Amino acid sequence: QVQLVESGGGLVQPGGSLRLSCAASGNIVSVNVMGWYRQTPENQRESVASIVAGGMPIYADSIKGRFTISRERTKNIMYLDMNSLKPEDTAVYYCNYVSRDGSYWGQGTQVTVSS
Repeated sequence: QVQLVESGGGLVQPGGSLRLSCAASGNIVSVNVMGWYRQTPENQRESVASIVAGGMPIYADSIKGRFTISRERTKNIMYLDMNSLKPEDTAVYYCNYVSRDGSYWGQGTQVTVSS
């Protein structure tokens, strides 16, 4: 079992920045993938970014160049640094963990970009 706890969401003006965090705990295995997904108010869903343990990140075209995903190995924490935020980035952001043991999701954190 893996537990995921997200934090960092909130209200930000267009052009602003936020840092989302996802802390993973439990039965973490060495080969795994963690990533961020989002669901917009219009119910559009997409993968935002993902990163393999010990590997390189992969980004969706819609956010490439603005968001950065990273992992802190020793603490099993994943971050999403969001810059130059746009109203279209408004969504509930979910943390995901996938390994040979299964797929796990966090509760989600709301990001609202509005003036």
